[in-house]
Amino acid sequence: MRQLATYDDRDSAPTIVTADVILTVDESAFHAEALLTAGGKILAVGSRAEVEEAADRAGLDPRRTDFPGATIVPGFIDAHAHPLMYGQLLTWVDVSPARAASIPEIVELMREGAQRLPAGVPLRGYGYEQRNLAERRHPTKEELDQVAKDREVYVMNASGHGGVVNSFTLQKYGITRDTPNPEGGEFFRDSDGELTGELSDAACNVLTGLHGVKIGHHGPNFHLGDEPAEHQRQLDIAQREFLSAGVTALGDAQVSQREFSAYLAMADRGELSVRVSMYFLSHLLDQVVDLGLTGPFGNAFLSAAGIKLYADGTLGGWTAYFPEGYLGDPCRTGQLYHEPAEYTQLVAKAHGAGLQTATHAQSPTAIAMVVDALEQALTERPDPDARHRIEHCGLPDPVEIERMARLGIRPVNQTQHYYNWGEGVEQAIGTPGERFNPLGEFVEAGVPVTISSDAPVAEPRPLEAIQAAVTRVTRRGHKLGADSLRITAEAALRGHTLEGAITLGREKELGSLEPGKRADFVVLDGNPLTVAAEEIAAIPVRETWVDGVPRFHADGR
Repeated sequence: MRQLATYDDRDSAPTIVTADVILTVDESAFHAEALLTAGGKILAVGSRAEVEEAADRAGLDPRRTDFPGATIVPGFIDAHAHPLMYGQLLTWVDVSPARAASIPEIVELMREGAQRLPAGVPLRGYGYEQRNLAERRHPTKEELDQVAKDREVYVMNASGHGGVVNSFTLQKYGITRDTPNPEGGEFFRDSDGELTGELSDAACNVLTGLHGVKIGHHGPNFHLGDEPAEHQRQLDIAQREFLSAGVTALGDAQVSQREFSAYLAMADRGELSVRVSMYFLSHLLDQVVDLGLTGPFGNAFLSAAGIKLYADGTLGGWTAYFPEGYLGDPCRTGQLYHEPAEYTQLVAKAHGAGLQTATHAQSPTAIAMVVDALEQALTERPDPDARHRIEHCGLPDPVEIERMARLGIRPVNQTQHYYNWGEGVEQAIGTPGERFNPLGEFVEAGVPVTISSDAPVAEPRPLEAIQAAVTRVTRRGHKLGADSLRITAEAALRGHTLEGAITLGREKELGSLEPGKRADFVVLDGNPLTVAAEEIAAIPVRETWVDGVPRFHADGR
């Protein structure tokens, strides 16, 4: 019988870990001096004397590890990320703003990337943000034709919801000026009706090829295939990045057959070191229900969590649904992935089967549609602990925030989005963009705050995300919105630890440092609650421990 491999516990011997301060993030005592761990679990937390006494009572002879000058916090939980996509993009050509400030610079980087590939192999780049380019627009197919005319060339937008392809790609997949836009996506055209090369959301289905993953209009299709061994390499790369930032558990917010197969193979190799809770994309809803994956399933490292749905597109790519048009381009309205009635049926089926839902929604209209559907589902089948999620939840109307509090809906925000592109949101929709991710309003209304990265849309750097939540100052030094939108460092730390665990339904084992929970923690070279707010992101991660075993050392050990 096939079993998922987990850690060999040889190294998780009884250990007393001490530091200058341990931030437990539990409900009772927030500060401690020492931890006692054994067999991957926390046995005791408290003062050094209390923990030593607990070891004596248990008849243990623990080894001791001291971190002078350090602060220990629970392992960070990234409740919304795309690990395989992240690892895959780390192997593509980097055309992010740090490397390319203009379209000619993108073209040159892509040309250099083409020289490193065999002839005919598709060339892929990632990370441009059109509003950060000198031209303040997307590249065109003609500009990417300067890279290559005899192979696929694709440059993905930083949002992950689309990008631009060259003429060869459009011709290969039979896309012409007469090709209709798919439901939930668009092949963009100029004023003369000619294809520009830009495509978004459901239109990205063409990029996975004839036999690749197809998801219809259930979301943006970033499930581009590689050989299984290459996917393993990509997951290994991504996992190292998560661990180096102190992330010990995450929610994969869009799982298809591609991701599930890759995780199973990684677990079989015994190399899965970050805990993964999977949210299967809604095109698989019928299969998930038919298989009965409607309750806790899996082990401590790989488990099924729920269903991911999409209401609208992305603010970064201007595909979030604003029926009145974007300030930066009144002709663009974005789109809904589903008509309200269809979306409501999907939510009702998932909720009726006992599945947690996690819906991407950015615009006020899309968020209201999600809250309406969840309210109807919860009325028809009451469940006070359903923990339905709204992913990103960028610009909720205050009325919807109050409804979310009443219904127990949990927003999952990414503060690095406004840290990286806050000015772009204002350019897209005007001053309402200042409220993007209004964490302070959530706290005021009693709505729990969960913070995540959405990697690869942002790097999985929890300390950077915490700093952004506390300051609301962007990478370029711009303050986004009123002080009332900020939250405290303590609330932000909780949002990236315990609240993340609650959102994933794993708070009984993760998210805080308490006896009986998993010994997952991070050793920091500074205290995020006491350093200046603008210095939180600069705190080094010294070590990351999972199940009482160090899995990352900053010194490379």
